[in-house]
Amino acid sequence: MLAALALAGCATTAPPQPAPPTPPAAGQCNVDGLGDLVGRPGDAALGADALRLSDASRLRWIRPGDMVTMDYSAQRLNVHLDAQGRVERFACG
Repeated sequence: MLAALALAGCATTAPPQPAPPTPPAAGQCNVDGLGDLVGRPGDAALGADALRLSDASRLRWIRPGDMVTMDYSAQRLNVHLDAQGRVERFACG
């Protein structure tokens, strides 16, 4: 019996496999499909398109110099605009 216990301590096990990525939950922001909207004027039509394509449930416009809260929300899409009101980039949060 002692020999069996000693051998059990030498056994190797396979390293744990990483879990597959989980898709975003409904209403959770995803900016992957928004590249074509960059450079367009930031208006209501663009906002509607961005919400639909990102699956976010909320939208926040951020202009140069705007103060924004640092709270993170996985359901919010941030639209960063340049001085001319055109989209510079998108970010979730």
